[in-house]
Amino acid sequence: MTDEFGMLRENAEEAGLPWSGPPPVRRTAHDTASGRTVSALHWGSGPPRLVFLHGGGQNAHTWDTVLLALGVPALALDLPGHGHSSWRPDRDYSPSANAAELAPVIRREAPDAAAVVGMSLGGLTTIALVGTAPELVRRAVIIDVTPSTGLRVASMTTEQRGTTALTRGPAEFDTLEEMIDRAVAAAPRRPPSSLRRGVIHNTRRTPEGRWAWRYDRPAGPVADFSPLWDHVSAASVPLTLVRGGDSTFVADADAEEFARRSRSAIVHVVAGAGHAVQSDQPRALAEIIRDAAGL
Repeated sequence: MTDEFGMLRENAEEAGLPWSGPPPVRRTAHDTASGRTVSALHWGSGPPRLVFLHGGGQNAHTWDTVLLALGVPALALDLPGHGHSSWRPDRDYSPSANAAELAPVIRREAPDAAAVVGMSLGGLTTIALVGTAPELVRRAVIIDVTPSTGLRVASMTTEQRGTTALTRGPAEFDTLEEMIDRAVAAAPRRPPSSLRRGVIHNTRRTPEGRWAWRYDRPAGPVADFSPLWDHVSAASVPLTLVRGGDSTFVADADAEEFARRSRSAIVHVVAGAGHAVQSDQPRALAEIIRDAAGL
């Protein structure tokens, strides 16, 4: 595909959003002190008012419909090892390692953003940023994850994991359609057109002509992220937790713990959404983000 933004009109039409022509969005690359590169999508022509961090096995395009709905300047980053960002030789894509790599980029490109929005691994990375670079996070919106999620995932079924289960499946396929079929089977609530776009953005051709996911795989099993609870407890900025109403990644007890540790926290439950709230209910999520960020 020559124009990675050529499907945005389909995003808008699928969500019932008005379309007056292609929005101003461009891809940029940012060198880091490690010698690696962080790739990003810059939306709008002004300084970013929001920063977006996607989940594991995703990329910055997961926010396309949400950003079309918001219509504000924003910076959507590809996490290390994802999208067009560099892969790490040590395959350490933990929240703390991600935060250390991304903080200098956010400091250069979006130092005055009103909020950082993170989903799943991106949400845990946002929590790590709250603890290690609080000057960059004036408000945080954490989507369908808490520091307890890592331990919870270990007991979840493949069906409950949805498309996140694909990250533990085959890494390469003979055809693109085979990958799309797997994504559709893993997320039956979502329109096949949406899943097709997601797979196109999240795949690459190998030198042998096969199709592979556009992300690296972390070393080892799903980690225990519970030490991040200390950052939630120490946070001095407003935190918003958004849960998918049909998701099992955040239990009632986890949400209660989040609210107990952060007395200013607000918890939203989005009906009709699974783990990927941004994909299942993008317009509802956009309004939550707008309110949480004070836009």
